[in-house]
Amino acid sequence: MAVRIRMKKLGRNKRPFFRICVMDVRRPRDGKVIEELGIYDPLVKDTDARAILKGERIAYWLSVGALPSDKVAVLIKKYGQNGTHMAAQQAALERIKTNRPQAPAPYIPPPKPPEPEPAPEAPAAEAPPEGGEAAAG
Repeated sequence: MAVRIRMKKLGRNKRPFFRICVMDVRRPRDGKVIEELGIYDPLVKDTDARAILKGERIAYWLSVGALPSDKVAVLIKKYGQNGTHMAAQQAALERIKTNRPQAPAPYIPPPKPPEPEPAPEAPAAEAPPEGGEAAAG
């Protein structure tokens, strides 16, 4: 079975996002994968933080004969296990972690003050006789 390491496109219109995957060459671009080896997000502003790869697994697949596509070969050379840009990538990922905007805390309404219990009704002073008007006459 011929195996390639290539990108699988995800995301939506005008917002691409890719997963680096091991796939059979006969599968379509977005088809079933054997294993996912990383991600590539071209919309991240810091160039060195765009690709995150699993270097050990990529080395394994290369050792058993998987061929990377042209774009993936460049990413492996830069950000693989012994990549040329690994130090820059680590620094970029740290910058993103510290500068990432945090979502505001969810709004929790203040607790309602307890409502005062209604005062018990006073017993009626003039209660009608039990027989009603018939007992009076």
